[in-house]
Amino acid sequence: MANYNYDEGGHMAAYFIISFLALILVPLTVSSLSKSSGKPIVLVRVRMLAHCLRTGRKITGGCRCKSCLEQRARISKRERGSLLNPKLSRKTIFLILGWSLFAYLSFKVGNAKLDNKIYDPFEILGIKRGTTEKEIKSHFKKLSRKFHPDKVKPSGNDTIETIANHFVDLTKAYKSLTDATIRQNWELYGHPDGRQEMSMGIALPKWIVEGKNNVYVLGFYALAIGLGLPLLVGRWWFGSRQRTKDGVNAKSAAAFFKTLKEESAMADVVGSLGKAYEYENPSAITSAAEREELNALEKEVALLADKKWTDVKKLIETDDGKGPAFETRWKALVLIYAHLLRLPVKAPSLQQYQTRVLLQTPLLLNALLQIATARNWLRPTIAVMRLHAFLAQAIFPAFTHNDNVKRVKFAQLTDIKEAEAVSISLEVTKLEELVSTLEKKGDPRAADAKKVIEKWGRLELVDAAFQVIGERIVTPGSIVFLVVKLRVSPPGSQPSEEKDLGVDETKRLIKLNEDKDNEFLLSRSNVEERPDEDSLGEYAHTPLWPGNRKPSWWVVIADDKTSRVVVPPMKVTDVPYSQVDSDRNFRSYKMQFQAPQSVGLFTWKLYIVSDTFVDEEVTKSITLKIEDVSALNADEKESEDDISDPDEDTLAGQMAAMRGHKVKKRGDEEEDEDDSDDESGTDDDEKNADSSDSDSD
Repeated sequence: MANYNYDEGGHMAAYFIISFLALILVPLTVSSLSKSSGKPIVLVRVRMLAHCLRTGRKITGGCRCKSCLEQRARISKRERGSLLNPKLSRKTIFLILGWSLFAYLSFKVGNAKLDNKIYDPFEILGIKRGTTEKEIKSHFKKLSRKFHPDKVKPSGNDTIETIANHFVDLTKAYKSLTDATIRQNWELYGHPDGRQEMSMGIALPKWIVEGKNNVYVLGFYALAIGLGLPLLVGRWWFGSRQRTKDGVNAKSAAAFFKTLKEESAMADVVGSLGKAYEYENPSAITSAAEREELNALEKEVALLADKKWTDVKKLIETDDGKGPAFETRWKALVLIYAHLLRLPVKAPSLQQYQTRVLLQTPLLLNALLQIATARNWLRPTIAVMRLHAFLAQAIFPAFTHNDNVKRVKFAQLTDIKEAEAVSISLEVTKLEELVSTLEKKGDPRAADAKKVIEKWGRLELVDAAFQVIGERIVTPGSIVFLVVKLRVSPPGSQPSEEKDLGVDETKRLIKLNEDKDNEFLLSRSNVEERPDEDSLGEYAHTPLWPGNRKPSWWVVIADDKTSRVVVPPMKVTDVPYSQVDSDRNFRSYKMQFQAPQSVGLFTWKLYIVSDTFVDEEVTKSITLKIEDVSALNADEKESEDDISDPDEDTLAGQMAAMRGHKVKKRGDEEEDEDDSDDESGTDDDEKNADSSDSDSD
């Protein structure tokens, strides 16, 4: 019959709980760390500090205007909370408590004394292994005189029973080493008394398992393993299936796919966004006070946006009229339009919901961008890209695709309203002129406007060229790289005059840049590595956006004649600020695509659109010339033939023959070898003839 040993000390239960916690906490912690986008802020700050110490530059952290500093303080307070009331999510609290319990149990187990030691008579007697039997008997006599129950008097924690048990253990150990039968039991079964009863350990105290409490134990295990674990796995599985690879709800992506059209403009994109919040925030419960404020905001939006709000509201209508789905869409769109029109939201609950909605828009817009580019639609692609900047700067996109868009770009500066920006645009046309005008008028906003312009994201396209690795021309179907060289220059900055560096220095710089261009072209990265990234960790001027934002740009190749996207967009970031004294005053980026299969001249347009600043775009007409293989010289053709014509007896040759392509036949190689033998034989005959002539002479 088995003997059950209960864990009265709680050591085995601690091992079980530690293992269970590790299975939960380790994956959860790793997933939490991996979800942080970009580089950790601590690493960014350390690298930026090292660069500033190396170059002598001051740490700016981005725009230093008053509005941006106040907004960053509000963001920091919202994300981190205060010292007395820290901002911690439920997941973070669970991880802190879980790891604390893990550390406590580990400390408890590490300092616990184990009772289940292996029986060792040498250790009990206090002698070394290899001691002779004579020495063992002599040692045991000494121990008997010292620890015999008749010789020892109880004192302190010792009782008569413990003294007797200790002497019994000494006697058993002595007989295990001197008696033949007992020693055999110890060697075979690990105990001097022979085979022991089966002992089963239960990692729970006895009072939990026995008696009426066992019902609760069985119930707990049934709920945890039979119900909790399947629910957890099912929630993870179905939750992952409900999200696309872009991180949006599958139903939101389906709504985008149905709503987006080839002719969709900015208003259609905003309407598509509104439909997504039905699935992204399904539990948006609106109180009576919130509804009253939302109705008041809608009246102001309808007054300022006019027909555009009416058109967008029609896009979010549902089949059942006004239901929970329409309620969620309407609430999100009203708050988005309130942000674009810079209307104040008073209720704290609505402010929190507006922040959550706005911070979701980049993710949703990226999903919209993927759908538009998958269909090669240019107009909605550009609209989605531009909407990022309008949302970042809180500017209503009423003047998109119009010359009047230049009027509202002044509203991006500090404390300048849109109506004032329109009147200012009648006097000045450039940002740097606005600063001068404010300074002449003695306007106190001039100092902040000057700080904004110092870190303004005006992109400068240094060069854009098509290149093919290892080839002089672009042939049909080849892999082409568009290499663009970019830098950021503050408004009003003039290109530096070319200095006379001398012939040797000029050659050195040309050779240096050519080597770096070739090295970057052959590298696997799409971004050139630079040791002096001045834009590292710096935030853009976005005083009304509810989050810290680094400036980025989209690079896309399009065909304006057909309104099609030729190459899907690539997003670039960490574009360096202009440094006139640098040997390489730009940063290179590359896009990879396959050239058209037909020969000809393709005239396209390169769009570089900012996701942070309104009306800061760069466009350039580019031409890709596809030439026939006949344009290659003899050496290039021979190299091309060697690569393109496989042997007929190889797998590649058989596959090429099935497709009708040229293959190199075995007979051709033999003929080549025969020709080479004939030529070598002729050469040998000539040599022999020459030698015979010389001998006769």
